Amino acid sequence: MPVLQGPLVDRDAWSAVGECPIEKTMAVAGQKSAMLIMREAYYGTTRFDDFAKRVGITKAATSARLSELVEAGLLTKQPYREPGQRARDEYVLTQAGVDFMPVVWAMFEWGRSHLPNNGRLRLTHVPCGADAHVEIVCDNGHSVPLEELGMRLVPQKRPESG
Repeated sequence: MPVLQGPLVDRDAWSAVGECPIEKTMAVAGQKSAMLIMREAYYGTTRFDDFAKRVGITKAATSARLSELVEAGLLTKQPYREPGQRARDEYVLTQAGVDFMPVVWAMFEWGRSHLPNNGRLRLTHVPCGADAHVEIVCDNGHSVPLEELGMRLVPQKRPESG
């Protein structure tokens, strides 16, 4: 279990509601279809119809999820036009979307390890062929096992007046 530090130790004296990054992330990408659209974006899907087909959801649901992911800053729209066709948008990952990738891969790993009939697909390190894994690493480059993981409050920066 992560070690709660400082004022977080007294669980009755504080609440994570409204401040927890997990809560905020779930508000952005907590729907199954949103996570699957992100998966497809990592695999190179950019076109609306391809997202709908590959995720297996209606066009209305695809439109809603893509709009939410664009609004959240995980995807951005870029116009394109096929010869003889009207202009359309394709959806590409933003840097925030790329940074979200470990969340999706952690879910992939958990499902592969803990759910039935999910052992065939693997994340791999392409240059050497070994299996790859998502892990927590500190800013000094150390692998952080669960028993060494902490949680602390960092004081908010005050806005500069000018």
